[in-house]
Amino acid sequence: MDDMGKFRRAVTEWAARRTGAAQSAVEAAELTARIGVRTVVLVEGDSDVRALDALAARRGRDLAAEAVAVLPLGGATNIGHFLRVCGPKGLGFTPVGLCDVGEMGHFQRALEREGFGAAHSREDLESLGYYICDADLEDELIRALGPLGVEQVIASEDELRPFRTFQNQPFQRPRTIEQQLRRFMGTHAGRKAQYAKAMVESLDLDRTPRPLERLLARV
Repeated sequence: MDDMGKFRRAVTEWAARRTGAAQSAVEAAELTARIGVRTVVLVEGDSDVRALDALAARRGRDLAAEAVAVLPLGGATNIGHFLRVCGPKGLGFTPVGLCDVGEMGHFQRALEREGFGAAHSREDLESLGYYICDADLEDELIRALGPLGVEQVIASEDELRPFRTFQNQPFQRPRTIEQQLRRFMGTHAGRKAQYAKAMVESLDLDRTPRPLERLLARV
C-alpha cells in the first residue's frame, strides 16, 4: 500500500473511532506531513472515488500525485466524524466533496456543528465546496450518457446479456429503463464502482455532470 492508501486507511480508522484510533490519528498526521497532503475530498462511497479519479485522468490529472486525498465516507451519516478528524480540530483541512440530494441534511448539520459555517440551501453547500447530485452520482451519469449510451457501456463490460436477463425479471418490467440501469448497477458488490469509472470514461466531456465537474475544478 502506498502512502496515500495508508493515509486513507488511517483517517478512516480514526474517524470510525475503532480500537487504536489514537495511533491512527498519529499515523494520519505523520502521513499528512510526509505526503504533503494539500486537499481532502469527502465523497459518500467508492463509486464516487472511482468516478472522480477517472474524470481527473481524462483531464490529464492524477489527484494522488497532486496530494489530493479523496476519502469515501462509507455513508453520508459518517460526514461529521470525517469533518472532525480532517477539519480544524484534527488535521487542519477545509474539506470539500460530493453530496447526494437526499443526504443534504446530514452534511448541513455536520458542517455547522464542526464550525465550517451555516448551509441552509444548496447554494450555501456549494459555497462551502459541497456539490449536490440528483439523486446520486449514478443518476447524474445515466442522464449524461442516456440509456442507449449506458447500455453501450454495459456491452463494453461484457454484461449486456445479464442486464437483459435482469430486465426480464417480473419485478423489473414495470420500471423505466433508467430505474433498471440504476438498480442493475447495485446488484453486485463492486458493480457501482465499476460502472462509475466506465461511464465517466465513455462520457462526452461536454456532458460531464455539473457536481463532478465543479468539484474537480475546485481541487
